[in-house]
Amino acid sequence: MRLSSSISSGRLLLHICCAPCVIHTFSELKKDFKEVFAFWYNPNIHPFLEYQRRLGAVRIWVEREKVRILYKDDYGLKGFLRQVVYREEERCRVCYHMRLKMTAMVARKGNFHYFSSTLLLSPHQDKQLLEEIMREVGKEHSVRPYLEEVQGGWRKGVDLAREMGLYRQQYCGCIYSEGERYRRSKGARGKPKHL
Repeated sequence: MRLSSSISSGRLLLHICCAPCVIHTFSELKKDFKEVFAFWYNPNIHPFLEYQRRLGAVRIWVEREKVRILYKDDYGLKGFLRQVVYREEERCRVCYHMRLKMTAMVARKGNFHYFSSTLLLSPHQDKQLLEEIMREVGKEHSVRPYLEEVQGGWRKGVDLAREMGLYRQQYCGCIYSEGERYRRSKGARGKPKHL
């Protein structure tokens, strides 16, 4: 995809949720922006071993591709849970907002022209809600959201991750999505019933 000269001369901070979602996307975005930095911030991921697996896969990719990346590498489960407790039905909104707000803040502080997220790529995420939140936090922090997705990026990324032997997760990341994964595997459907 070719962008206007104003975008192609800009700097983009790309929030990454996992290695499979970023692999193909990052290489495509590098063609369109003057500079692209990756940004790791995912306080929702549970349990700690899962967090380490995903972060480890990202670090392997970063080293292999010589990617410039910023890490906010703290296992932020407590903060995430404090945000979603009693708001479980809104947990995706809360989770997106936490991660995208931090990305916009870092982008502003780092003098990036744009910010985006690989979350936009996944067919398992709510793209409309993501775009709404990105516009909101972008306005709040005076940095422009880049809302275009790389066509076919998710599938290509998953295939490349498999070829590279990188970890590919089986659920979104939070304790609630992990529970849904196991319920589905036993034949149950839909979101879990909350207390």
